[in-house]
Amino acid sequence: MSHPRFFAPSASAPGDLVTLPDDEAEHLTRVLRLAPGDRVRVFDGRGAEFESVVEAADKSGVRVRIGVPIASVREARVAVTLAQAVLKGDKMDAVVRDAVMIGVAEIQPIVSARTESSTAALERGRRRERWERIAVSSAKQCGRAVVPPILEPKRLEDVALPSPVFVLVEPGAVSGLSLGESEMPAGGRASVLIGPEGGWTSEELDHAATIGRLLTLGGRTLRADAMALVALAALFARWREY
Repeated sequence: MSHPRFFAPSASAPGDLVTLPDDEAEHLTRVLRLAPGDRVRVFDGRGAEFESVVEAADKSGVRVRIGVPIASVREARVAVTLAQAVLKGDKMDAVVRDAVMIGVAEIQPIVSARTESSTAALERGRRRERWERIAVSSAKQCGRAVVPPILEPKRLEDVALPSPVFVLVEPGAVSGLSLGESEMPAGGRASVLIGPEGGWTSEELDHAATIGRLLTLGGRTLRADAMALVALAALFARWREY
């Protein structure tokens, strides 16, 4: 059986003694009930992973001795930025979890005209910090050694996205263009832009058309919280990622 994995952002080289973040320490001691001498794996969130050993677990924290580097899960050949309009309630949590699991490089929350929360409300609610914790948890579960950054929420008109940009729209908003026509980007970067419940306004569609290509997923209307996972899976399959 593989050893439990933990996020240790300060890990850098074999021999280092690093302290796990509080959430990781609590998971190690209270959930998994590991103790000094137990073998674990740690990853730094930037692509490096190490065999390691728990050296201390006490009131001052959990300290882990970094061991030999090990191969981590390969990252996607195309670094995709998911630009997702913030969804209602906890639906955005699932989008972040699934996007990290499937392999995005970063997540850009978007505040659109039909987003219920403003950038100020998101900041007051510390939503970005919550999504960062979800990203760490999803990376741990799926085996990635990279934790995609959650960028500062921005309005659609203020965001700059890596090209090419694929803008997902509802059936009927455009004609004759589908995601299946998308070729692999030559530069190794791309963005997927997805709207909120209720879709984009006409003004937002006009703006989106100036920064990317408007595409549909055929004739079906998908839920906003399902669109990211379906679109990313379709793109990665099209680009022979699987």
